[in-house]
Amino acid sequence: MDEAEYKLFRNHLPIADGETAPYWEGAKQGTLRIKRCTACDRPFFYPRTYCPRCGSDATRWMDASGRGHVYSYTVIAHNDVAPFKEWLPYVVALVELDEGPRLVTNIVGCDTRHVKVGQRVEVVFEKIDEAVTLPKFRPV
Repeated sequence: MDEAEYKLFRNHLPIADGETAPYWEGAKQGTLRIKRCTACDRPFFYPRTYCPRCGSDATRWMDASGRGHVYSYTVIAHNDVAPFKEWLPYVVALVELDEGPRLVTNIVGCDTRHVKVGQRVEVVFEKIDEAVTLPKFRPV
Protein backbone atom coordinates (compact mmCIF):
# COMPACT_ATOMS: atom_id res chain seq x y z
CA MET A 1 0.00 0.00 0.00
CA ASP A 2 1.53 3.31 -1.01
CA GLU A 3 1.47 6.44 1.16
CA ALA A 4 -1.61 7.97 -0.50
CA GLU A 5 -3.59 4.74 -0.05
CA TYR A 6 -2.43 4.46 3.57
CA LYS A 7 -3.69 7.99 4.31
CA LEU A 8 -7.12 7.02 2.95
CA PHE A 9 -7.06 3.71 4.82
CA ARG A 10 -5.97 5.40 8.07
CA ASN A 11 -9.28 7.30 8.09
CA HIS A 12 -11.10 3.94 8.34
CA LEU A 13 -9.05 2.58 11.24
CA PRO A 14 -10.29 2.46 14.82
CA ILE A 15 -9.21 5.04 17.36
CA ALA A 16 -8.59 3.73 20.86
CA ASP A 17 -10.36 5.60 23.62
CA GLY A 18 -10.41 5.20 27.40
CA GLU A 19 -12.78 2.25 27.20
CA THR A 20 -11.27 0.38 24.26
CA ALA A 21 -7.54 1.03 24.80
CA PRO A 22 -6.94 -2.31 26.62
CA TYR A 23 -8.51 -4.16 23.68
CA TRP A 24 -6.24 -2.47 21.13
CA GLU A 25 -3.18 -2.80 23.38
CA GLY A 26 -3.90 -6.53 23.69
CA ALA A 27 -4.12 -6.84 19.90
CA LYS A 28 -0.70 -5.19 19.56
CA GLN A 29 0.63 -7.83 21.97
CA GLY A 30 -1.09 -10.71 20.12
CA THR A 31 -3.87 -11.23 22.68
CA LEU A 32 -7.61 -11.02 22.01
CA ARG A 33 -9.24 -9.32 25.00
CA ILE A 34 -12.93 -9.12 25.81
CA LYS A 35 -14.81 -7.92 28.87
CA ARG A 36 -16.61 -10.05 31.44
CA CYS A 37 -19.30 -8.90 33.83
CA THR A 38 -18.42 -10.00 37.36
CA ALA A 39 -22.04 -9.53 38.48
CA CYS A 40 -23.68 -11.97 36.02
CA ASP A 41 -20.47 -13.74 34.92
CA ARG A 42 -21.10 -13.13 31.20
CA PRO A 43 -18.39 -12.19 28.69
CA PHE A 44 -19.31 -9.54 26.15
CA PHE A 45 -17.99 -7.61 23.18
CA TYR A 46 -17.70 -4.66 22.16
CA PRO A 47 -15.85 -3.09 25.13
CA ARG A 48 -18.01 -0.78 27.22
CA THR A 49 -18.44 0.30 30.81
CA TYR A 50 -21.75 -1.42 31.53
CA CYS A 51 -22.75 -5.04 31.02
CA PRO A 52 -25.26 -5.24 28.15
CA ARG A 53 -27.09 -8.08 29.92
CA CYS A 54 -27.56 -6.87 33.50
CA GLY A 55 -26.37 -3.24 33.38
CA SER A 56 -23.72 -3.66 36.06
CA ASP A 57 -20.53 -1.63 35.93
CA ALA A 58 -18.65 -4.49 37.63
CA THR A 59 -16.71 -5.53 34.55
CA ARG A 60 -13.15 -6.66 33.96
CA TRP A 61 -10.94 -7.54 31.02
CA MET A 62 -10.15 -11.15 30.22
CA ASP A 63 -8.04 -12.86 27.59
CA ALA A 64 -10.19 -14.77 25.13
CA SER A 65 -9.05 -18.06 23.61
CA GLY A 66 -9.01 -16.51 20.14
CA ARG A 67 -10.97 -19.47 18.78
CA GLY A 68 -14.52 -19.66 17.55
CA HIS A 69 -16.63 -20.26 14.46
CA VAL A 70 -18.05 -18.29 11.56
CA TYR A 71 -21.57 -17.29 12.61
CA SER A 72 -22.31 -15.38 9.39
CA TYR A 73 -20.34 -13.78 6.58
CA THR A 74 -20.43 -11.98 3.28
CA VAL A 75 -17.94 -11.83 0.45
CA ILE A 76 -17.22 -8.28 -0.65
CA ALA A 77 -16.80 -8.41 -4.43
CA HIS A 78 -17.18 -4.69 -5.26
CA ASN A 79 -15.61 -1.74 -3.48
CA ASP A 80 -14.29 1.34 -5.23
CA VAL A 81 -12.54 2.83 -2.19
CA ALA A 82 -8.75 2.54 -2.05
CA PRO A 83 -7.11 0.48 -0.66
CA PHE A 84 -10.08 -1.88 -0.22
CA LYS A 85 -10.54 -2.30 -3.97
CA GLU A 86 -7.07 -3.88 -4.17
CA TRP A 87 -8.11 -6.56 -1.66
CA LEU A 88 -11.14 -7.78 -3.61
CA PRO A 89 -12.67 -10.19 -3.02
CA TYR A 90 -12.52 -10.28 0.78
CA VAL A 91 -14.66 -11.70 3.57
CA VAL A 92 -16.36 -9.72 6.31
CA ALA A 93 -17.62 -12.11 8.97
CA LEU A 94 -19.39 -12.28 12.28
CA VAL A 95 -17.29 -14.68 14.36
CA GLU A 96 -18.75 -16.21 17.51
CA LEU A 97 -15.98 -16.76 20.02
CA ASP A 98 -15.89 -19.94 22.09
CA GLU A 99 -16.53 -17.67 25.08
CA GLY A 100 -19.84 -16.55 23.52
CA PRO A 101 -19.51 -12.98 22.23
CA ARG A 102 -19.56 -12.25 18.52
CA LEU A 103 -17.35 -9.77 16.69
CA VAL A 104 -17.13 -8.40 13.18
CA THR A 105 -13.84 -9.21 11.49
CA ASN A 106 -12.24 -10.49 8.31
CA ILE A 107 -11.55 -14.10 7.40
CA VAL A 108 -8.09 -14.44 5.90
CA GLY A 109 -5.77 -17.24 4.84
CA CYS A 110 -8.17 -19.06 2.54
CA ASP A 111 -10.01 -18.70 -0.73
CA THR A 112 -13.24 -16.74 -0.19
CA ARG A 113 -15.17 -19.63 -1.79
CA HIS A 114 -14.11 -21.93 1.05
CA VAL A 115 -15.57 -19.88 3.93
CA LYS A 116 -18.61 -21.57 5.48
CA VAL A 117 -21.01 -20.86 8.33
CA GLY A 118 -19.94 -22.99 11.28
CA GLN A 119 -16.31 -23.17 10.12
CA ARG A 120 -13.80 -23.20 12.98
CA VAL A 121 -11.44 -20.22 13.02
CA GLU A 122 -8.65 -18.76 15.13
CA VAL A 123 -7.41 -15.22 15.59
CA VAL A 124 -4.39 -13.81 13.79
CA PHE A 125 -3.15 -10.27 14.17
CA GLU A 126 -2.28 -7.88 11.36
CA LYS A 127 -0.10 -4.93 12.30
CA ILE A 128 -1.25 -1.93 10.27
CA ASP A 129 1.00 0.70 11.86
CA GLU A 130 2.48 1.54 15.27
CA ALA A 131 -0.95 2.47 16.66
CA VAL A 132 -3.21 -0.22 15.21
CA THR A 133 -3.08 -4.00 15.02
CA LEU A 134 -6.26 -5.64 13.74
CA PRO A 135 -7.53 -9.03 14.89
CA LYS A 136 -8.60 -11.15 11.94
CA PHE A 137 -9.45 -14.84 11.76
CA ARG A 138 -8.25 -17.77 9.67
CA PRO A 139 -9.60 -21.30 9.30
CA VAL A 140 -8.26 -23.81 11.82
